[in-house]
Order: sequence, then C-alpha cells, then structure tokens
Amino acid sequence: MNSIALQKVDESNFIACFDLKLRDGQENFVSHLIRSLAQAYVYHEQCTPFAVFSGSEVIGYVMVIYDYDEETYNIWHLMIDGAHQGKGYGRTAMELALDYIRTKPFGASSRVLMTVNPENRAAFGLYRSLGFSATGRSDEEEIELGLTLD
Repeated sequence: MNSIALQKVDESNFIACFDLKLRDGQENFVSHLIRSLAQAYVYHEQCTPFAVFSGSEVIGYVMVIYDYDEETYNIWHLMIDGAHQGKGYGRTAMELALDYIRTKPFGASSRVLMTVNPENRAAFGLYRSLGFSATGRSDEEEIELGLTLD
C-alpha cells in the first residue's frame, strides 16, 4: 500500500477530485464534490478541503470545517474512490484529518462532529471504531456522531 497523505485542494488537484467515482448505490451517502468545493470556497475562512493521495494518485476527498457558533470542528464529505475502497484508506484519511484538527487551525475546540447515514454500514463502523459516538442529534436521514480529541 502506498503512503496516504492529505493535500489541500488547489489548482493542481481539483480536477482529479472531480473525477472520483463512488460505487453504485453510494450517491446518497456523500455530497457531490462540486457542491463541496463550492462550500469550501464560501466558507474559506473556516474550512480546508483536502485531496486524499495514495502515492501520487488522488483516491479520495475530505473537508474539515470549523463551526464558530458551536465551537466545534466538523468533518464533511469524506469519500474514497470506489476502486480504492476496502483497503484502509478511509481510516487513514480520517486519522490524518483528526491529526490536522489537533493542530487547531481555526479554533481551540477539541470537539469533532460529523453526520453519517446509518445505512452506510462501512462508514458507520469506521467512525465508531475511531471513537465517534451518537450525539442524539440528526440531520435529515443522517445521525450526528461526536468525538472529543485528547
């Protein structure tokens, strides 16, 4: 397995991010990359979109955003290209995103939130194994998970 790294989305890699493909039936689990990058542009003072690299190839995408009202970090739109799923890349990308959050790039919070569709069993299991637990809140058909970093 090539080493996994996060690189901020920029002019050198955004097209490769657009070319990422989900497996059939996963379209309802994550927003389209164009929407996500539009949100990153709008919220540029409080978020960082990352391309997930395996060696020199873009194999995924994840965005970290800070909510100044709730003083929490949020992980949005984690996706690994369908051809690269099931290889541990999602776990490594999440661990790297959490390491980035530990640097407190936007605020002092150690609280991390995200939402997941409970039908997305692989993602739900991954997040639980990383220590995320249900907060009791939901957003449409997704449930919110939270984690406090040490």
